[in-house]
Amino acid sequence: MPWSKVLSFTDPFPYQEVIRGADVELYPTTRGQFRAELTQINMNRLWMQRFHEKLPQVFASKVRPGRRVIGFLTGEQPAIQHCGMDLSPRDIVICNYDVMHHRTAGNCRFGAMSLTTDDFDAACKAIAGHEFSGPPLKHLVRPDTALMSRLLKLHEMVGQLAKTTPDILVLPEVARSLEQELIYLMIRCLIESASSGMTTGGRRHDAIVARFEEFLEANPDTPLYLTEICAAIGVAERTLRAACEEHLGMGPIRYLTLRRMHLVRRALLRADPSTATVTRIVTDRGFWELGRFSVSYRTLFGESPSESLRRPADDRRIFLSSPSSLESPILHS
Repeated sequence: MPWSKVLSFTDPFPYQEVIRGADVELYPTTRGQFRAELTQINMNRLWMQRFHEKLPQVFASKVRPGRRVIGFLTGEQPAIQHCGMDLSPRDIVICNYDVMHHRTAGNCRFGAMSLTTDDFDAACKAIAGHEFSGPPLKHLVRPDTALMSRLLKLHEMVGQLAKTTPDILVLPEVARSLEQELIYLMIRCLIESASSGMTTGGRRHDAIVARFEEFLEANPDTPLYLTEICAAIGVAERTLRAACEEHLGMGPIRYLTLRRMHLVRRALLRADPSTATVTRIVTDRGFWELGRFSVSYRTLFGESPSESLRRPADDRRIFLSSPSSLESPILHS
């Protein structure tokens, strides 16, 4: 049955956990209050999401198997970087199942649509007469301007209905009509487009950053040094720096530190302050100079590690920002 919900967040961790169709790890890169709004619409076959995030951030995402996902900016704004490439409001990202890295400059509005692989293939055959033949590498496409404009306007209209009159979207005929038009425009935008794939150098950097991310995930609580990282993933230090600057907007050590700072914060917010200690949580994630860590932590998050540990759980709620036709079970967890 179709449903919709609109949620507001003041913490990145519950936000990334409810994003559908992908596993996401996001790391705000500047100090400030995290604010995000997520609109989700589930039709009979099509999943649709709209995102609005306030802080600049870098994030890694990986689409879950079984769905074909596209994404695009939903308003005029500075370009964001997708796998080292500029994504403009005229482009569509076609996601595959590898890790993808993105960078935003703040106040980012983004949309996504997805179908199961079978539904996507069937829609392509019905609309174009053949399956989608785009390259398997993650890449950007630039659709016909008129088609892209129609897709953006309809996507925005459906998102607005979810905020203002969500009960309309559960009416079977309304949901079916909107879904058919969204799928039609989605497929035509992909088929009637110019591909903008990565360069050979970009693909090499993308593979390097993916290996770097995998190595960090495999060593979450070990002090790591640049020479050891380069040796483990088989790349020269200069090349790793260039790949990280292109994809992440920062060098590898800064990204490692930022990533682990956010993992420490997540652990502090989830821990029981009656039994957990800041020292144990921090050192378990590879930070040994506690005084220097505390200064860096306060600079990034605006509070000390001990204040994060003692923060009441209801300070990290997920809020319904408008009436919804389906409440999320996470709201009651």
